[in-house]
Amino acid sequence: MRDWVDCFISRAALPSLLDNEKASFTMTSPSSSPSSSSSPSAKTVLITGASTGFGQSTAQLFAQRGWNVIATMREPAAGAALAALNNVLVTRLDVQDLPSIDAAIAQGIARFGRIDALVNNAGFGLFGVFEGFSRDKVRQQFDVNVFGVMDVTRALLPHLRANGAGTVVNVSSGAGVFGLPMISLYTASKFALEGFSESLAYELRSQGIAVKIVEPGGVVETGFGNRSASEASQTSAPAGYEGFVNGALKVFDGLRSARLATSHDVAQVIFDAASDGTDRLRYVATKDIEPLVKARRETSEDAYIALMRSTFSIG
Repeated sequence: MRDWVDCFISRAALPSLLDNEKASFTMTSPSSSPSSSSSPSAKTVLITGASTGFGQSTAQLFAQRGWNVIATMREPAAGAALAALNNVLVTRLDVQDLPSIDAAIAQGIARFGRIDALVNNAGFGLFGVFEGFSRDKVRQQFDVNVFGVMDVTRALLPHLRANGAGTVVNVSSGAGVFGLPMISLYTASKFALEGFSESLAYELRSQGIAVKIVEPGGVVETGFGNRSASEASQTSAPAGYEGFVNGALKVFDGLRSARLATSHDVAQVIFDAASDGTDRLRYVATKDIEPLVKARRETSEDAYIALMRSTFSIG
C-alpha cells in the first residue's frame, strides 16, 4: 500500500490559512522517447518497491530518460514488463531481508558498473485506531517504512561514498508532515522517516551525497481510500470507538471523489529530486496536500489543531 494521503482539506476549508499562498508545485510530462539499451556511461538508480504504483512508474520514467535501472521487488515475477527493457535489471529485494539487500546491490553493480542514486520507495500503511493494533503490527509498520529504508541506505552508502557522489531519495508522505486519525502508525513511521532523512542529509553532505524527501498526497492508482473501510473493519478496536471510527470513515470516503494525482505525476517529482543537482531537501509531490502542508508549517498550533478537530468533528 503506497501513499494516498489527505486530500480532504479543500481551499474553501482553509480561507484564512491560505492568504498569499504561492504554490511551489510544478509538473512536467515524461519524455516520450525511451532508451532501449543499457549504457555504460548512463547513470544508474536502484529503486525499492518497483512492482507497482510509484515504484513501477518511477522505474519506467528513469528508463525512458536514459538511466540504467535496478528495479527491485519482493517477487521479481511481477516485474516482467520492466524486465523486457534492456536498461532495466529486475531483481529481488525485501527490505526486511538483509541478504537480499546486499545481493540486489551486488547484482546491480555487476550489471551496470556503479550505482548513482537510490530511491527508497517500498512501504505500506496500516489503517485503524492505535489501540486496536498489536505490538507485532506496530513493529511491522516500522520494520518496512523506517528500518527497511535505513538498512537499504546503510548497505549502499559505502559504494556511494567510494564514488564520491550520489543521491538518496526517500519517499515519505503528507502524513510525514501532519497527523491524521486512523493512521497513527503510518504517520509515526513517516515522521520518523522525515527526521532521519533530514539528519542524514547533514551527515552525508561532506561525502558529496545528497538526500531528498518526496512527500506525495492523494494518488489515484494506489487505492488506499478504497481499502480503508475494509481494513478498519478487520482491526479490532476496543468498545467505545465505534462512533468515532464511523465518523472518520465518512470523512475519508470524501477522498474518493477528489481530483487526485497519478503515480506518473509522483514519479516525475521523484525523478526531478534525483536529478536536479540542487541542495533542496523536501519536495511536495501532489497539489492536493499543498494547502495542508502550508497550514501545518506556517500557522499557529492552536489554529491548526482547531481546524483538524472541526474537520473530524472531534469535540
